[in-house]
Amino acid sequence: MRLLTEKFIEQQPCWPESGRHIMAQYDDSTIVVYQAYRPSIAEYAVSHGRFGQDFSFNRMSWIKPNFLWMMYRCGWASKSGQERVLAIRMEQAGFDAICEQAVPSSFYPERYTARSVWQAAVAESDVRSQWDPDHDPRGEPVDRRAVQLGLRGAVLRKYSDEWIREVIDITEFVHKQKTILDQKGVGDLLIPVERVYPASANIGADII
Repeated sequence: MRLLTEKFIEQQPCWPESGRHIMAQYDDSTIVVYQAYRPSIAEYAVSHGRFGQDFSFNRMSWIKPNFLWMMYRCGWASKSGQERVLAIRMEQAGFDAICEQAVPSSFYPERYTARSVWQAAVAESDVRSQWDPDHDPRGEPVDRRAVQLGLRGAVLRKYSDEWIREVIDITEFVHKQKTILDQKGVGDLLIPVERVYPASANIGADII
């Protein structure tokens, strides 16, 4: 697997305990996000480095930069239609562009002068942002919030065709780590190395 990994118990003390944070594995130019799909979609994406075939560009698709949040959502690759977990290395510039266009999936009166203004922003944007409780390896919620980003329309197409650098099937790794978690506990659990992504003030203002 072409991701940096480290024991969960060694990373956890370095993570913020609360607040809204984009936790992710990234380097100077790319960032990793996660998605889970049925086998036919995953196999095409891995083979072609982009989405196609059974993948629908006519509906919203959600990306998650946080590994454990993805594990909670897909049940460690056990849920129907989410049996294959993909780690997608994409351009940071693309991820930042997505964040800049994000409109919250819920109405925030401190940000929008009226619900109608927010609804108009939702209708015009191809990106949704949603903050939910992050989860520990066993699926228990924690105080820290994790983000997921919903893409549609032109942004979804650009994500697939222009911003993806690499699609990695990490399902085998996910299954192995779930077995370790069940049999040995969190002490031996490996997860991708993640730290707080340094989003700019503009991105932070738009995404939160």
